[in-house]
Amino acid sequence: MSTDNQNNLNSTLRSFKTVDEVSGPLLFVNLEGKGGVSYGEICEIDTPLGERRRGQVLEISDDLAVIQVFEGTTGLDTEKTTVRFLGSTLEIPLSEDMLGRVFNGRGTPIDDGPAPIGKLKRTINGDPLNPAAREYPRAFIQTGISSIDALLTLVRGQKLPLFSGSGLPHNQIGAQIARQATVLGEGEAFAVVFAAMGITAEEARFFQADFERTGALERVTLFLNLADDPAVERIITPRLALTFAEYLAFDLDYQVLVILTDLTNYAEALREISAAREEVPGRRGFPGYLYSDLSTIYERAGRIEGKKGSITQIPILSMPNDDITHPIPDLTGYITEGQVYVDRALNRKGVFPPINPLPSLSRLMKEAIGKDSTREDHSGLSAQLYAAYAKGREIRDLVAVVGEESLTDEDRLYLVFAEKFENEFLDQGLTNRTIFETLNLGWDLLKVFPNPIRQLKRIDAEVIEKYHPEFRDKNADLDRIDA
Repeated sequence: MSTDNQNNLNSTLRSFKTVDEVSGPLLFVNLEGKGGVSYGEICEIDTPLGERRRGQVLEISDDLAVIQVFEGTTGLDTEKTTVRFLGSTLEIPLSEDMLGRVFNGRGTPIDDGPAPIGKLKRTINGDPLNPAAREYPRAFIQTGISSIDALLTLVRGQKLPLFSGSGLPHNQIGAQIARQATVLGEGEAFAVVFAAMGITAEEARFFQADFERTGALERVTLFLNLADDPAVERIITPRLALTFAEYLAFDLDYQVLVILTDLTNYAEALREISAAREEVPGRRGFPGYLYSDLSTIYERAGRIEGKKGSITQIPILSMPNDDITHPIPDLTGYITEGQVYVDRALNRKGVFPPINPLPSLSRLMKEAIGKDSTREDHSGLSAQLYAAYAKGREIRDLVAVVGEESLTDEDRLYLVFAEKFENEFLDQGLTNRTIFETLNLGWDLLKVFPNPIRQLKRIDAEVIEKYHPEFRDKNADLDRIDA
């Protein structure tokens, strides 16, 4: 290093022993009028026992710097703690060798492998993106789960959250998607970046063991922040994962699926930090900037003009008390492009994955289905399955009031369909179904209705005559993308 560079570096390194207060995960440092400290700057903290921790500047006001300590503030005091500002933001080294690796929430390897050596380093906050450079999300991503592929199609570049509740198998669904997800077509490099925040050690072992057992770990990178790790670490974990995803997508042309679980733990960490800063709380005690903070995560999904790669996001969040109006799912719904609803009633019935399509939607699915994408019957079939199931559920509720004797013959058909739909279509266990198997299964369920041309009103007659089981065997191979 040249003398000038060394001098410049030394000028940015400022040490202080003027810690005014330790509050929760935060340090309040008096800058003594020296200034020169910036928002988002990284610092090193030397504890009284000689341990070294890292922190990030959260706020600058007058001569006071508020620092969030990644490893927690246990053992720190106001007399013997030294804070040294490094003059740079938090960066992560990037390398394709990070695929198949397991890291903790700070980006340190925990799989007994060496630390990644990357010539390239980037800030975890990502680079600003000109909105005009965004391309509209298109192209189908196959998850292998029929309810998603057929009715709530995941689109390349989309952000599609999974709304769940405590005790429901959202982690198992996330792991299944990570194992099974793929893009159709040849020559597409596909990778999954999986970031978990505030999970238990048992859940961490489940994810790691599951991916190792199935061989999926080769294309998956795991970032695991455990429940007993400091809460502030949850703030950086998704940003580390997304920075690596951006490198894969926009530097190496990968199609990347990012799965984030559980965003509720992330939001709770934000609330903890906000309380320590003594900020005026917003809805349910969460900070007023929860919306803008979540958007800095969700909006890092998408496609960029001139780039082959893409980032698709599936954030998973557990709704407190199953309340979809809670600030976390509510604000998430504003920012993202749909929702996949995990249903407690279906889970009680033993359906797995217990995804209820009725309160769910994918706002962009029309861009990724149909001829040249999946199959020409996809759109009409999806609408018909949705409508028939909705009517079946409605009649099921009616039966509970007036009894089955008052039903017409056609009403009974919808009852039968709803039951078969839940038991055969929604309930698939760990089976990985192709989109064509899913579509054919949907048609098989519609055989319940004896007069398809008259009763299947949401599908064009020519499509029924081509794909309905009564006619399908007479046609050529339909299990392909329509040319």
